[in-house]
Amino acid sequence: MKTYDIAVMGGDGTGPEVTVEAIKVMKAAEAKFGFKTNLTDFDFGGERYKKTGETLPDSAVEEFRKFDAILLGAIGHPDVAPGILEKGILLKARFELDQYINLRPVKLFPGVECPLKGKGPADIDYVVVRENTGDAYTGTGGFTLKGTPHEVAVQSSVYNRFQVDRCLKYAFDYAQKKGKKARGIGKENTLALCGKTNVLTYIYDLWERGFNEMGEKDYADIRRDYYHVDATCMWMVKNPEWFDVIVTGNMFGDIITDLAAMTQGGMGIAAGGNINPDPGGVSMFEPIGGSAPKYTGQGVINPLAAICSMQMMLETLGEDEAAAKIEEAVKWATGEKMESMQAGRMGYDTSGVGDLIATKVAD
Repeated sequence: MKTYDIAVMGGDGTGPEVTVEAIKVMKAAEAKFGFKTNLTDFDFGGERYKKTGETLPDSAVEEFRKFDAILLGAIGHPDVAPGILEKGILLKARFELDQYINLRPVKLFPGVECPLKGKGPADIDYVVVRENTGDAYTGTGGFTLKGTPHEVAVQSSVYNRFQVDRCLKYAFDYAQKKGKKARGIGKENTLALCGKTNVLTYIYDLWERGFNEMGEKDYADIRRDYYHVDATCMWMVKNPEWFDVIVTGNMFGDIITDLAAMTQGGMGIAAGGNINPDPGGVSMFEPIGGSAPKYTGQGVINPLAAICSMQMMLETLGEDEAAAKIEEAVKWATGEKMESMQAGRMGYDTSGVGDLIATKVAD
């Protein structure tokens, strides 16, 4: 029996509640498909920070390297200033563990209300590959004359060719293996670069050259498209069916994936993975909706994003059959059982949704 060691961080707000449901479904999949997970809990988050002043110590990062994956609930506490936990836990884990890919499937499930008129599940089914360790997120920059009328703030977008190429290679490989043609729902596999070559003439010149050089040399079977980031946002609303796999830098990826989440039904369904695809790399999976502190302890939060994040984790670990069954169960629940994706309006409480999915997976 294949066994996986999983680090679990429930985190803040409703994070622990949705993580419990994700684990419930995972245990049902274990029993059905014959693998095992050993879980180790970590209490990093706002409450620990308030007590100890500690976010994510170096010793924890080293311990995380021993695991096969990390399952995260949510980070963000109303009593902790914005940025402290996000930088001290999320970004530190991503950077220190070199999770250089943020993978965001954008899929509208049956029965989920979409704000785009006339669009259904066949139209919204694509993936965003976001570079996850460079750009303005490196913290390169600073202040001069801070606190004076002449204060200057500089924060630079920084990329090197190595970072760009490894992200592009992951995206091309993903399009080749899991693009629309590979999944039997399109005539060709397509990779689109989202950039801003007309203004960010250094950063996205680097990206575009790498994109075309790699595509021409090694991926002639992949159709290449290019969109400015503003055009990408427009077409994500008007013609989302155009997209297959999108690759972009860290900042643009952060923005367009939140827009994408709303088109697929909101933050309650949007899942993501911070991937280190290298041999021995440790990846971290999380719902992208945040900690939703106003719903903490009420049992009304939607756990599907956490369940889908766990599903991504199993797929990344190689448990494809289990992952496919979980996605099928989620589609069944959204299409036939749940009334809404919104907290408190699902027709079930948080635990009830987890029970629905777990029972279907076990069938």
